[in-house]
Amino acid sequence: MTISIALLNGLGLGAGLIIAIGAQNAFLLNRALKNQHQFAIALLCSLIDSALIGIGILGMGSLILSQPQLLAWVTWGGAVFLLVYGAQAFYAASKNNSINRDNSDSNYSLTRALLVTLSLSLLNPHVYLDTMVLLGGISTQFAPEVRVWFGLGAIAASFIWFFSLAFGARWLMPVFQKPMSWRILDVLIGVVMWSIAARLIVHVTTV
Repeated sequence: MTISIALLNGLGLGAGLIIAIGAQNAFLLNRALKNQHQFAIALLCSLIDSALIGIGILGMGSLILSQPQLLAWVTWGGAVFLLVYGAQAFYAASKNNSINRDNSDSNYSLTRALLVTLSLSLLNPHVYLDTMVLLGGISTQFAPEVRVWFGLGAIAASFIWFFSLAFGARWLMPVFQKPMSWRILDVLIGVVMWSIAARLIVHVTTV
């Protein structure tokens, strides 16, 4: 595969995994609405993702590549995970999700914001499945000379998404106070996840 295809695949898959209604995104949106440390929070989230993606691409990916049977298990595991992930998104689309504005803490310190960000990021087991295992495993489908571009695409998706949330929150808040907006987003996430899962299943059954 070419560099551009690897980059776009990484960008698309990274975006599909990152764009979800969760505690991390909700926290960033809430802080950004109050203009409180949104740059630092977005940067920390992006750097955490970048480090874990790098570990997955350079370490876990190489380990999986050297063991074809393990690659098959990881691919099947990734497909199942994505199917469940997509099902959860479709289920969330049936509920009334929204981001609520909380004006009770006007003096929110940078230290507190960063500690909460670290907790929301690193105490979530899905972040390791998404970055180190799933992205690392999928990266082995690319030739070694273009695999890094797949990783860079996923990293770019992280930076784009988190900084878009950080500095677009004031524009997004009126939109996402409406449950229908979250429903539409959840449906799109579900479609992306199931599409990727189908591609993985096709790949592992034709090898």
